[in-house]
Amino acid sequence: MTDWTKKKYNEHYNNWMPWVEDKYLAWFGENKTSYTAKEQLKGTKITGDKNVDAIQDGLAEGVGGQFSSGGLLGGVGDLTSKEGVNRAERGDTGPIDAKKAEEQQKGWGSTLSGGMLGGGKK
Repeated sequence: MTDWTKKKYNEHYNNWMPWVEDKYLAWFGENKTSYTAKEQLKGTKITGDKNVDAIQDGLAEGVGGQFSSGGLLGGVGDLTSKEGVNRAERGDTGPIDAKKAEEQQKGWGSTLSGGMLGGGKK
């Protein structure tokens, strides 16, 4: 593989995998925040007692469920998943300012209207 191919693969992977993960978790009513909360709380068992572990698993489901899309804190969970976790995974430290974001994301519309179709520059 050439370096260019590796670079393009990594760019597409970083652009699309957060979306794929979000869609997969959404099928189960989850988001990355609720899933992470559940996994972190389930992963640390306090004792080896199965009754205490069952209580801990139930608590993890309850806490994580509050951050899921239908939970009491679903809006917080969705926001932190999209603006926090996804951006952190991509290493995106770009602007949240709408005007700067719009300038950075000029796509086909501005390219075609500004270049090929003669619009745009006035």
